[in-house]
Amino acid sequence: MSAAAGAQPVAHVSAWSPLRHPVFRAIWIAAVASNIGTLMHGVGAAWLMTSLDASPLAVSLVQAAANAPLFILALPAGALADVVDRRRLLIATEIWMVAAAAGLGLATLAGVIGPWGLLAFTFALAVGAALNAPAWQAVMPELVPPSEVPEALALGGAGFNVARAVGPTLGGLVVATWGSAPTFFLNSISFLGVIVVLHRWRRTPEPELLPAERFVGALRAGVRYARSSPELRAIFVRGTAFTLFASALWALLPVVVHQELRRGPDAYGVLLGALGLGAVLGAAALPRLRRRLGWDTVVSMASVVFALAMLALATVSRFPLLCVALLLGGAAWLGGLTTLNAAIQLSVASWVRARALSVYLLFFFGSLSLGSVLWGWLGGRLGVPAALVLAAAGMITGLFMARRFRIPSGVVADLSPSLHWPAPAVAFEPESQGGPVLVTVEYRIDPARAAEFAAAMQEVRRIRRRDGGMRWNLYADTADPGRYVESYLSESWVDHLRQHERVTAADQAIEERARAFHIGPTPPVVSHLIQEGRLD
Repeated sequence: MSAAAGAQPVAHVSAWSPLRHPVFRAIWIAAVASNIGTLMHGVGAAWLMTSLDASPLAVSLVQAAANAPLFILALPAGALADVVDRRRLLIATEIWMVAAAAGLGLATLAGVIGPWGLLAFTFALAVGAALNAPAWQAVMPELVPPSEVPEALALGGAGFNVARAVGPTLGGLVVATWGSAPTFFLNSISFLGVIVVLHRWRRTPEPELLPAERFVGALRAGVRYARSSPELRAIFVRGTAFTLFASALWALLPVVVHQELRRGPDAYGVLLGALGLGAVLGAAALPRLRRRLGWDTVVSMASVVFALAMLALATVSRFPLLCVALLLGGAAWLGGLTTLNAAIQLSVASWVRARALSVYLLFFFGSLSLGSVLWGWLGGRLGVPAALVLAAAGMITGLFMARRFRIPSGVVADLSPSLHWPAPAVAFEPESQGGPVLVTVEYRIDPARAAEFAAAMQEVRRIRRRDGGMRWNLYADTADPGRYVESYLSESWVDHLRQHERVTAADQAIEERARAFHIGPTPPVVSHLIQEGRLD
């Protein structure tokens, strides 16, 4: 695949290169420690529910409660992360999670926790994680060079899975020895290290020449960007197909250990540890696999391997073989998700990165939540092994259905601001919130090349709508076959000025291809018309 204009191949760097950067390294270490606490907490919560209500649906609801806020709050959290200081938002959410985990520990220690109380505290903890997630992922490209973003994300996933290799095993031992309450307290303490590192990080904010976006407007802009980006749509479809069916393993694994294998929390922790260890081992091979096979093939392979791991969980009763199967499943989980995540990071501009990630998280955690309830319900109706077999079959089927949605691979678009749009000509200074604003661009085209011009303008349409334009149209003059007028609306004057800041070097190359069709003696004429009044 050839690199598009305004794009460069991803540099071949080591899987461990991001750790050379001190701030990334400190945040990565603190995150690993925090994730160990979180995963110990997860074992304690899942096993506590098996003692309160051991039905497959009740146990799967713990997974659903942990993921539902990440679905419900994904879009608001992404808009918030692009509007406010991300560092301060991260610190605030970490403090919230300290309180939620400690509250669950106190309630459990006091013996007043029940199934619904456990779900409520799990939901509250997940609210903090939901508000944290887009900001956390969006700051990663601020810590490493663009060429190392895929490796930084893979290391983030590997760090989580280092924790998964250690945390569940420790959690299982703690639960088996002292019960679930200590895991909740340890989780609460584990957030403190992240808070300290974030407090010491002196983040350099990006310069803002215009007033900060309003929250609702930022929310609309993020959704509009995602809808107008073919690359993001492909990633969302593939991610949903992967996650909806993969959720069966995470939701039903505690039930398999408790009911099918007749083992305790220590065995559950070991199997989770196998998933984590597999992900750690997979992280080292992932950059080479992506270079040799392409990112789309890596996601497809991950789907097949994870489906096989679910089949093994449904049919294999020998514990060592299950550990091997889940080891491979962990590598597939990391490979699929970090490749999708990296593709998003490299496909969007910095001004909308958290919002684009939040839309992805909306699909991701929506699929996890829906899948957890679905597979828990089917496990109760058909049996857990049958539900896992159906999930594996669905994962393979979903892979074939999504084949036309290709993951962008090996190319980093130049998303730096081009600032090539001249300042609008004005005879008076419009109010910043005045509008809407109608922008028109008049072209002179050779009528014999009208079809080519219209095709080239479809890419321009995508840019306009992605960066904030509404109701884009291209008009041909019936009285003058060579005259074409492009038009689109911006919500307000300040929103249009933001479009001037958002146009990238990659966009400039697309615009230049379209403007090459213009044959007039002067450049295309651009006009800005602002609405003066509203009709009743």
